[in-house]
Amino acid sequence: MGGVLTGFGIIAFVILVGYVAGRLRIGGPTAPYVLNRIAFFVTNPALLFVTLAHADLRVVFSTQLLVAAIAAVASASAFVALSRAFFRSPAPETTIGALGAGYVNANNIGIPVAVYVLGSASYVAPVLLLQLIVFAPIALTILDTTSRGTMSVRSILTQPIRNPMIIASVLGILVDVSGIQLPDAVYQPFELLGGAAVPLVLMAFGMSLVGSKPLEAGTSRTPIVVAVALKSAVMPLLAFLVARFVFGMEGQSLFAAVALAALPTAQNVYNFAARYERGMPVARDIVLFTTIFAVPSLLVIAALLAP
Repeated sequence: MGGVLTGFGIIAFVILVGYVAGRLRIGGPTAPYVLNRIAFFVTNPALLFVTLAHADLRVVFSTQLLVAAIAAVASASAFVALSRAFFRSPAPETTIGALGAGYVNANNIGIPVAVYVLGSASYVAPVLLLQLIVFAPIALTILDTTSRGTMSVRSILTQPIRNPMIIASVLGILVDVSGIQLPDAVYQPFELLGGAAVPLVLMAFGMSLVGSKPLEAGTSRTPIVVAVALKSAVMPLLAFLVARFVFGMEGQSLFAAVALAALPTAQNVYNFAARYERGMPVARDIVLFTTIFAVPSLLVIAALLAP
């Protein structure tokens, strides 16, 4: 438990540093954007490559993947059902809300949590791959066909193979499976770049919190409350029930499955909303509130389940 608290303390401190840097305008107004771009295209792929190149693939592609898929689909489906029954949001806004209820921040928050709390970035790889390869294309297709967006079906379907984190993950898995021993001159530069991934994404996230104004006048508050409740409370509970009583998981595996389900909504959801100019305030507030609630939620999960 002490190690878990230390991990959360490290994460919180670096986020605070990013927030202070953002308040002081260090790096200018585009600093969060620049840091996120560097992390997305350079350091996170490097971290995933070096992690998966030496990972136990039985952990990466195990029941963890099934638990993540079941919990996410169930939570998103619950939002859709509640939307149709009570607040009747249009299809694009319903899609954004469903993503908010089930699409976790496996990158910006998931990787640091996996590294510092769970002990290895390999735990987050199944969730990351599932979302980028399956959930994102499906959501973008729905948004594309129900709104005025112009993104082509071909672009949506080829998105996974153009994503640097997917490419790096696949290459890392191929190195692991093939048994290739990369020379230090090749491997260590990736290890060095990967070491910068966690600080960059946490600082960028801290900077992004500057100036946030939740629940502005005119915002549809009911979908926000429903999505936040589903993501912050229902999805981790579903993951626990499925992992423990369906797959018989326990110990570190159970802790990892539930902790990953408790991650906040991914910032990608806001990016999707902005791309189609639908549900942007809803997406922004869901990301913000689930991020705030994720901290006590993860602490409670760690206290109850951490080995």
